[in-house]
Amino acid sequence: MPFELALRYTTPLTPVSDLDEVLREFLRMVGYLPDGEEGRGSEGPISQSLAFRLVRECLLRDPSRPWYADELTAVLHTSKPTIYRHINKLKALDLLEEVVGMGEGKGRKGYRVRYGNMARAWDFTEANAQNALRRYRETVNHLQSLIERAAAEPPPKVAPKVAAPMRAPVRDRGPR
Repeated sequence: MPFELALRYTTPLTPVSDLDEVLREFLRMVGYLPDGEEGRGSEGPISQSLAFRLVRECLLRDPSRPWYADELTAVLHTSKPTIYRHINKLKALDLLEEVVGMGEGKGRKGYRVRYGNMARAWDFTEANAQNALRRYRETVNHLQSLIERAAAEPPPKVAPKVAAPMRAPVRDRGPR
């Protein structure tokens, strides 16, 4: 699964003491929740959206508890494909981990906040972001060396264009 994280230069939310407000803004900053004002879109206020409720009411209620898709669909009153779409977004941020549990005689996959702790989960996300930025840096350095090499090479010799032979003008002979 690809790692995806939106990076924005923002002011830390440390002066804000409301958990829901900080969580909502954090999830927007990292690209999990859409940008925009409250109430925009078909779901109403962000705090009532399925994406927010999945994190707030389920995953953060007990971060070390594994949640199974069946449980999430029942609690959030939605379909499994919708649950998995949101789970996959959180997995792409590396904030969730899969936990194998037993149920009905077979292994089931549960999902929880990585390490059962948001700060430790973010350490993993941050390490992935640093690795991604380091790879960008390698590509930029390589691009710069190619630019410098191209600038140091003499321009390619272009063969002079040979003029096309001139044609005699066509004379209008008038009506026949």
